[in-house]
Amino acid sequence: MQLHDLAHCRAGDKGTVATLTVVPHDDASYDDLVRVLTADRVRAHLDPWIGGEVVRHELPLISVLQFVCSGVRGGGVTVSTALDTHGKSLSSRLLALELEDVSAARAASRPA
Repeated sequence: MQLHDLAHCRAGDKGTVATLTVVPHDDASYDDLVRVLTADRVRAHLDPWIGGEVVRHELPLISVLQFVCSGVRGGGVTVSTALDTHGKSLSSRLLALELEDVSAARAASRPA
């Protein structure tokens, strides 16, 4: 299962900071995302494009996770001519993250 199976992502960028907001397709998936979609995991997945820290903010009242990614490689959107460092490109790459642990947990919780 990939992240895009559970959520969509909105993005914003300013200089070398990209903000990626992960919104589950349904509120029931929020707890799964809180459990498996850590800042470290996002940082590792986006390592080719993010050189700095990734900070996760939980917004449970609206069932959203927001990741503030600093150190976008290539100088970020305002100076780079490469589309890879734009927030929209990063959000699409994030949605390709494999979430096997969610698939396994959901399968284990289904009645036999």
